[in-house]
Amino acid sequence: MILTVTPNPSLDRTYEVPSLDRGRVLRATGDQVDPGGKGVNVSRAVAAAGVRTTAVLPLGGAPGILLAELLGLQGVDVTAVSITGQTRSNISLAEPDGTLTKINAPGPELFPEESALLLETVRTSCADAAWIACCGSLPRGLEPRWYADLVDLAHAAGARIALDTSGPALLAALPARPEVIKPNVSELAEAVGRPLPTLGDAVKAAEELHALGAGAVLASLGADGQLLVSAEGTFHGTAPAPLVRSNVGAGDASLAGFLIAGGTGPDALAAALAHGAAAVQLPGSAMPTPADLRPDQVTLTQDLPLDLPLRDAATAAFGP
Repeated sequence: MILTVTPNPSLDRTYEVPSLDRGRVLRATGDQVDPGGKGVNVSRAVAAAGVRTTAVLPLGGAPGILLAELLGLQGVDVTAVSITGQTRSNISLAEPDGTLTKINAPGPELFPEESALLLETVRTSCADAAWIACCGSLPRGLEPRWYADLVDLAHAAGARIALDTSGPALLAALPARPEVIKPNVSELAEAVGRPLPTLGDAVKAAEELHALGAGAVLASLGADGQLLVSAEGTFHGTAPAPLVRSNVGAGDASLAGFLIAGGTGPDALAAALAHGAAAVQLPGSAMPTPADLRPDQVTLTQDLPLDLPLRDAATAAFGP
């Protein structure tokens, strides 16, 4: 069983539009409402693969009720922590060329008693979990150390942690030694405080986070595939996606594939790549089923082209 924890879940509505014209009335050619949040998406992808999963979520208001109902319809068990605030709703606008514009609401504030109850609920729910995937930004009211506390709690219960977050929350959690972290290239650059224009730069950054406490670094490099740095070695892989419809949740699908395949080594990286490539070819934040996967099209190597320029390189935050 894979348990997921999403401290700031959402309802995600995606509209497909012919083009994004500011100040104009846009007529959507399609729309879809999905449960949202990184950990929620991991649970959805795990359930789509036929593996048991439980999502631990702070939920409030009518959006929280609908989110739980939608997850139940997708085969995800929900363990809800009732909160005073209302679960947020996000909007995405998807254009035919794959460009995505997102509006993410800030979400509710969690009070100290709600934060403590969320941790306690994870502790009492993780007895059968092979992995706990802790994913997403922290809502207002939770300190950056909250994920580190959760990692300590999970280790005390004998569970392994996969952590997908960024910024101060990621750096604060590294000394607790999560088994896997999953940054994208921008988050990886933010963590080390410098731009990453090439694959070699990304490898060095991942090695630094590994040395700081991450058991393995599974880094999404956008159009340039994924990178895995761990004690077993350094691997790079790609998988083709000829039709990109939406990248919402693609990284979460990748993490689900990685954990389903055992959460370690090149075979798990191959599964992550297959899940991610399948996800970007689906509308909205739809998660791939086994029928959508093309594992035979995944390419892995340890002979890394370190001078490869990264097309999604994170440079803007560091100036010209």
